[in-house]
Amino acid sequence: MNTNKKKKEIASTQQYVPIADIRDGTIVMKDGSMRLVLLTTSINFNLKSQNEQNAIIYGYQRFLNALTFPIQIVMQSRRLDLTGYLTELKERIPQTESELLRLQIQDYIEFINRLLSVANIMNKRFYVVIPYFPPLIKSDNFIDKIKNKLKTDQTIVDVTSFKKYQKELRERANVVASGLSGIGIRAAQLTTKELLELFYQSYNPDLSTKEVGTD
Repeated sequence: MNTNKKKKEIASTQQYVPIADIRDGTIVMKDGSMRLVLLTTSINFNLKSQNEQNAIIYGYQRFLNALTFPIQIVMQSRRLDLTGYLTELKERIPQTESELLRLQIQDYIEFINRLLSVANIMNKRFYVVIPYFPPLIKSDNFIDKIKNKLKTDQTIVDVTSFKKYQKELRERANVVASGLSGIGIRAAQLTTKELLELFYQSYNPDLSTKEVGTD
C-alpha cells in the first residue's frame, strides 16, 4: 500500500471518530461538547454478606438519585496476555542461585501456561464517562447526528471557554468520586496520555492486546 493511499484511508477513518482533541485530560468532541473519564476500582459483590450487599445497593441508589447530570458507565474487557511476564521469569532462572527457587519458578511458569491453555482469562476495567454540553449546543435528531459524524471540520473550543467548561467537568467528577467512595469504589481521572492509550486500544484491539503483569 502506497503512502498516499494510506493517508487517504486514515483521513477517511477519522471522519467517523467524534473526538476533535484531548487537552489536559479532557476530551473535546467535534460538536463542541466535552468529556472527562474516571477509572474506577471494583468490588466483589458476591463475597459480601447480605447486609453489606443491601448497603451497597442502597448506597448506589442514593448516588444515582443525587446526580443532576448524566453519566456513562463503561466496562472494557480484554484477554490477558502474559507473554512478556513469562519471558521475564524465564530470564530470571539462570540468574537465580538457589536450585530450589529455580525449580519453583519453572513450576510456576508451567502452571501459568497450563492455566492460560484451558481458561480465557480476561482483564476488566471500569470507567465512568462524564459529559458536559455547553449551553449553545442543542440536541440533534438522528439525521443531524449522522450528518455531524460525516463532517471533517472540527469545532474549536477557545481557551477561556475550555477552562470554564473543564472546571464544571471537574466539579462533576468530584461529585461522582465522592458518591462512589461511599460504596467502597475509588475513582481517578485519566490523564491525556492514559486517554490516548485507552482510545488506541479501543480502535486497534488487535494491535494492543498485550497486558504485561509484573507486580
